[in-house]
This record gives sequence, structure tokens and C-alpha cells, in this order.
Amino acid sequence: MPNMNIRSSECAWHNCDVKLLGRSITGLRGFEFTKEVEKEALYGAGQHALDITEGNIKCSGSITVLGFEADAMNRAARLAGYDDILSVPHEAVVITATYRKTPADPITRKVARGVAFTNLPENLQQNAKNREIQLPFVCMDIQTTVL
Repeated sequence: MPNMNIRSSECAWHNCDVKLLGRSITGLRGFEFTKEVEKEALYGAGQHALDITEGNIKCSGSITVLGFEADAMNRAARLAGYDDILSVPHEAVVITATYRKTPADPITRKVARGVAFTNLPENLQQNAKNREIQLPFVCMDIQTTVL
């Protein structure tokens, strides 16, 4: 078994970059990408499954941004003739996230294509120092490459 340092981090946040439509999101607080495959046990004679079948692939995720970033995204959508980011066509939205543990490590890049945002929350709490907004999305595909 290889020597594993379980106390080390997977990636360093200062080595992460998320781009939305070619623009780096400076007010990024987090991101999530999920790729899900429908799988089902196939039964025949007997109690045990004969096989596992696969179906559709569903891709989704979210980005969490500070309020000024959500505001800027909505302004850009309005300047392009849309009501807000929820009405921007999915063909026009690509999210690219890159991250690595140290500058010497390989870069992992995740690209979500055909992104449609599904929810645009507005929130503010008493004594808040900032607004943190989670923007969930569905997408056509998520591709991962290691550079």
C-alpha cells in the first residue's frame, strides 16, 4: 500500500479558479459538480440480481458566490437582453473550475457545458458581514481532465 498522508488537503483554495463565460469569479465561496448515472439491479430467476443496468446520466451542481458576484451576473444577463441569469439560454453558459493542491501539482479541470441556473435566492441576515448566495444549476455534461 502506498504511503498516504491523510492529514493533507485535497486542494488548496488559493489554487482554485472558476470561470463563468470566460470571467474569473473573484467572489467565489464554493462549487459543486455532480454527475449521476441511473443504475438498477436486473432480476430474473432467484433472489439475486443477474446484472446491473444503466440508464440516463444527470449532471448538476451549484456555485456559491458573494452577493456582488450574483448582482454582476444578473447585470450581465440584463445587458444581454435577458431578465436575469435564470433566463439565459443554457447553450450560452459554460462553467470551468480548475484546482490543484500546490502550484507544482497537476491541474484538475472540470467543465460544465450547457448550464441552466434553476434558482436565484435573495438572502440577508441581521448583522451579516456579507451575502453568500448558492446558485444551483443543471447542465448537459460535466467533463473532467487532468493537465
